[in-house]
Amino acid sequence: MASFNNFTHLFTPLKVGNTIFKSRVEFSPMVCDMTTSAGEATQGYIDFVERQAESGAAIIHLGATPVDRLNSVDYRAELDVTDELKIAGLVMMAEAAHRHGAKLSVELVHAGRGADAELITTPYAIAPSNFTIPGRCPYIKEMDRHDIDRVIASFVDCATRLQRCGFDGVLIHGAHGNLIAQFLSPMTNTRTDMWGGCPERRRRFPLALLKAVREAVGPDFLVELRISGDEIVPEGMRTPEVIDFLKEAQAYIDLINVSAGLIVETRGQFYSMPPYFRPRGANVPYAREIKACKDIRIPVSVAGGITTAEMADALIGEGSVDMVSIARALLADPDMLNKSWRGQPEKARPCLRCWMCAGGYGTHIHCAVNPQLARTWRYSRPWPADKRKKVVVVGGGVAGTQAARTLAEKGHDTVLFEKSGALGGLLKDISRLPFKDDMLFYTEWLQRETHACGADIRLNTEATAENVMAEKPDAIVVAVGAVPARPPIPGLDGEKVHNVLDVDSGRVKFPQGSRIIVLGGGLSGCESALALAMEGCAVTIVDRIKTDDFASGGHDLARNMLMQLLADNKVELIGETLVRSVAGGKVEIEDKNWKIRYPEADFIVEAFGMKKNQAMIDRFFELIPDVYCVGDCAQVKNIMNANFTAYDRSCNI
Repeated sequence: MASFNNFTHLFTPLKVGNTIFKSRVEFSPMVCDMTTSAGEATQGYIDFVERQAESGAAIIHLGATPVDRLNSVDYRAELDVTDELKIAGLVMMAEAAHRHGAKLSVELVHAGRGADAELITTPYAIAPSNFTIPGRCPYIKEMDRHDIDRVIASFVDCATRLQRCGFDGVLIHGAHGNLIAQFLSPMTNTRTDMWGGCPERRRRFPLALLKAVREAVGPDFLVELRISGDEIVPEGMRTPEVIDFLKEAQAYIDLINVSAGLIVETRGQFYSMPPYFRPRGANVPYAREIKACKDIRIPVSVAGGITTAEMADALIGEGSVDMVSIARALLADPDMLNKSWRGQPEKARPCLRCWMCAGGYGTHIHCAVNPQLARTWRYSRPWPADKRKKVVVVGGGVAGTQAARTLAEKGHDTVLFEKSGALGGLLKDISRLPFKDDMLFYTEWLQRETHACGADIRLNTEATAENVMAEKPDAIVVAVGAVPARPPIPGLDGEKVHNVLDVDSGRVKFPQGSRIIVLGGGLSGCESALALAMEGCAVTIVDRIKTDDFASGGHDLARNMLMQLLADNKVELIGETLVRSVAGGKVEIEDKNWKIRYPEADFIVEAFGMKKNQAMIDRFFELIPDVYCVGDCAQVKNIMNANFTAYDRSCNI
């Protein structure tokens, strides 16, 4: 171990198959949405691969990539590796990775019954058995021998094409309820022929596929298998059966990548795509059990909520796994491993595990805390300013601190005024929820790095026209955030009514067993309600919006899991209902049918969201021409919006 880092295991080379990995970290596959409409890699995607190759990861996996365009596609903007006419971009990707000593691989997948009817070219999806998924292709064809042979040939075709393009391996996606997993699982394979029934017959298709790929690519091309160590749902495949399958599969593969759960079922998503509600390393127990099997002779890696070098090193050191698979932490800070290697792990920007990186309809990969991710040229980094300016930043929340760090890095003389005694703004309150320790780590990082960035940070100093103009600024960045919204509802000033920020921060505490009514079904109200329910309170949420729209503001993945947790913790949801008044412990509510009720509570939490403080904002726009509004005072939204607006504006000063 080098004297400048404290990680005994993480940066130790590992032999996988016939390949030597320079570290014990894989960049876990994610769909980046950085392709053309034809599925070709853009220059931005190639640059993204090169940036991750610089991270210190041993191998980079490009996310879920369909093996045919007929009936295996389940997501827009996936890379196309099925066409000889599209190899130029693939070659450039391989070159970009190899410049920095990283290996490059593609996660090959067939969605099976999870195919998207709007994206496939056949009128039906194919699967071992006819079990449809709500929102996916409504027509399923049970696969015959021709379909089975064609799918195996498609995997072979893609793997050999990637090999010719200079890639180092493939990751066969056999997890999360995709086609290979559909054959393995008793939940989705009810066939009575040679391809279904007992576990031995359910393994035949996956084993035949892996054998065919190995024979086609030879011994020096990496073949890795991603597998759900447990499908979580009661009817699914359990860990002992997974181990029995891997005992046979290891003859054809070099590395086992362990995840868990399903991608199409909310309870399974807590493991396949673990959010901030779940403990880190949710899938480690399954990987540990597989690794402990004496009959498994190849290395084991694990994915799922591994966010720090310290955690990764400990898992390897204790013998739970041979490698770790990380994505989101390397999006939040692509230099997380490099900083750890150099003995500065505390400087790595923490991941919130919020899943905003997953993007959405037509949206390429982003990160809520890293506005430089997947961006090139002008916004790839804060380029040195052509002319040094004096810039005053008003406010030390998310947007203000991002602006200060960016401006200082550009070389501007930067002064930040913060009226409270600490940086972080509202994060100081909302990061205290029991499942928000990722946000707490980010808040602490934000404070450390902003104080160290070179800007003049003035705490306990409210910005006024006088002290701002005393700095003779060339530009002013206004980042005063937002204030709680309070509709004109009689009784909100009552002694039993408390603001959600006071509750989340712990300034106000309720006895266990208290009856709580939360007024407001936005993300903050729902998260606060969940925390109160987890502490043993009986909680009801009331809002005028539909319950289907509760907890909006984050990513749909995290929202769906939050709604599941609210149901699990017996939080009552009342939508399409107005709050008319509050009187003592009673709330007068009126539903869409004009029915009035008076539910009683011991305490009431107001969570009506936030609004701009326009009067505060306006005072600065009268001072000089170059005044810019960023974060919530420009548009009340979320952490990602605050970071992006502050970064983009500061890059242009």
